[in-house]
Amino acid sequence: MPATSLANHLLVALPSLDDPNFARSVVLLCQHDADGAMGIVVNRASEYRLGEVLSQVGLQDGNESLREQPVLGGGPVHPERGFVLHDGERDWESSLAIADSLRITTSRDVLEAMTKGEGPERAVVALGCASWGAGQLEYELGENTWITVPADMELLFALPLEARWQAAAGRIGVDLARMADYSGHA
Repeated sequence: MPATSLANHLLVALPSLDDPNFARSVVLLCQHDADGAMGIVVNRASEYRLGEVLSQVGLQDGNESLREQPVLGGGPVHPERGFVLHDGERDWESSLAIADSLRITTSRDVLEAMTKGEGPERAVVALGCASWGAGQLEYELGENTWITVPADMELLFALPLEARWQAAAGRIGVDLARMADYSGHA
């Protein structure tokens, strides 16, 4: 098991990270233990709107603001799977508690509730996720690929997607614009 679980933390890609899947990304870690880590990229829109995703799973909704909500590109792993990141303490059929009032749900029932106006107060849908094998994330952290920041609800649900990378780093006083896009080791 890692010395400290980083679940409910944000991984903020440093400018030197040039992997196209993660460059300038912010990842909410949902799970982190001895077997590895899993998270959702929370600052990249996919090409889909929520209405399209709901339609693909046979759900219709008359709420235009819900239909027009961007769907996040949650990561390169399982891009066909939907993940609903939401607030509240309610557990749906398949929910994982990340923090006291933060959950990730992969079951259809949360989407059905959202279309009826009975879902979580704040929710975003992502397609795909990010994952790391045992020790892989710890290695990347040691290589200065990421910085970690405690997650907060404002960043996850209120800030515009394009502002999240810089804002997340700013939460711990890091100005990414002043950092070099390469890393070195002494």
